[in-house]
Amino acid sequence: MGMTMTQKILAAHAGLDSVVAGQLIEAKLDLVLGNDITSPVAINELEKAGVDKIFDRERIALVMDHFTPNKDIKAAQQVKKVRTFAQKYDVLNYFDVGQMGIEHALLPEQGLVGPGDCVIGADSHTCTYGALGAFSTGVGSTDMAAGMATGKTWFKVPSAIKFVLTGEPQGWVTGKDVILHIIGMIGVDGARYKSMEFTGDGVKHLSMDSRLCIANMAIEAGAKNGIFPVDEITEEYCKGRFQRMPVVYTADEDAVYDETYTIDLSALRPTVAFPHLPENTKTVDEIGPQEVKIDQSVIGSCTNGRLEDLRAAAAILKGRKVAKNVRCIVFPGTQTIYLQALREGLLEIFVEAGAVVSTPTCGPCLGGHMGILAENEKAVSTTNRNFIGRMGHITSEIYLASPAVAAASAVTGYITDPGALGAPCGR
Repeated sequence: MGMTMTQKILAAHAGLDSVVAGQLIEAKLDLVLGNDITSPVAINELEKAGVDKIFDRERIALVMDHFTPNKDIKAAQQVKKVRTFAQKYDVLNYFDVGQMGIEHALLPEQGLVGPGDCVIGADSHTCTYGALGAFSTGVGSTDMAAGMATGKTWFKVPSAIKFVLTGEPQGWVTGKDVILHIIGMIGVDGARYKSMEFTGDGVKHLSMDSRLCIANMAIEAGAKNGIFPVDEITEEYCKGRFQRMPVVYTADEDAVYDETYTIDLSALRPTVAFPHLPENTKTVDEIGPQEVKIDQSVIGSCTNGRLEDLRAAAAILKGRKVAKNVRCIVFPGTQTIYLQALREGLLEIFVEAGAVVSTPTCGPCLGGHMGILAENEKAVSTTNRNFIGRMGHITSEIYLASPAVAAASAVTGYITDPGALGAPCGR
């Protein structure tokens, strides 16, 4: 019986010739990730267990991004605990203010993850790295602790769903619209504990930024991971960046899939997820021009804070103004992205339009800081979740969308089709 990409990676890291869906395995890890919320819990578990070592100082990444720069004393104490741990064990990949970024934008950029890797992270959106042909998935803080100590963890091998992508996205359609369309189609539990494997001729028309966005939101369909084939776009992205030797795995022709879906990318339209689940999707054509009045527009996060995203938002905002009574907040994903956006004049465009630009942080996405919603407020956001109370008050509402839709909506004050503004998409 053939294996999927994910199954081949897991088999290799378990030292087995083959694995099957449902099999329990112990696998070696290439990287263990934690952030300023989850790492302190893992560190506490290590201390309680009397563990006084880590498996590899170069294979652990600790990224201070959720409440950083620290929003209050508790957040500062959390980061101090992680900082002290990183200094004690000389953790090479510790990222704090000045070197930080949003973890799932930062790790690919820094070359810490790549093709063939097996990665766990104490954050649900660790599945992002499947865009690079890696197996990566989120775990709890206790699993992170065990991973830091031993360099291993156990998995139940997932079955898989194949998504055959055909055609080429048109107009303002990007990876965000692709994944929102898929989640709207299969539901938030449609891929529960399964691997979402993306393939087909349409993949070549998706940039790495779009792939990272799609893989990032695989968890929003309940998936164990999302994964893309390694092609020329992957190789170009990893060239001179990835710190280890890439290992390329391809699915067998007779690999078994629970379901197969074919999606024509050329038929998709900009898509918005209405409250309070990512599956509640509508295309911009199904939304009235003044149907949803917004109070805030958030552009950024681990889902859509990359350079391509900022360029799209700037193309919309250039020469325009943010609508009265709308707050538009832009969060570049990393310091490197911030600097490049500065050099390209994108930040100037945002500020002149009446938006504000923040240091990289996860703050608004999880209702932590830097953009909390008040009672009954509505936000269009390029983040990945729109659950009740996710970004603030329990009566607030979140509409998930692409950077182009978020920028266009900031200009009009209502959720808006970016094509309606007539700005060139630059594709």
